[in-house]
Amino acid sequence: MGEQERTGVFRLGPPAVRDPLEILRYAYQALSERGYNPVDQIVGYLLSGDPTYITSHRDARTVIRQVDRLLLLDELVRTYVETKLRS
Repeated sequence: MGEQERTGVFRLGPPAVRDPLEILRYAYQALSERGYNPVDQIVGYLLSGDPTYITSHRDARTVIRQVDRLLLLDELVRTYVETKLRS
């Protein structure tokens, strides 16, 4: 295939992340970069379901909405309990 026959592929929008832990990390980092308290903001989102608790910086709001809030809560509780039981 010649150089002129190649098709360019462009990815637009937020990264497609499906792992709840990675989604939480992504949102946490974006919130931190914007100067928010990421724990308070994520808790607000998880309790209320209101996506405006999450910044749109780096498309974090879109990314966090890719997974159900209950799965995010499940990941948080499971990780917390597993970490505390090991120590």
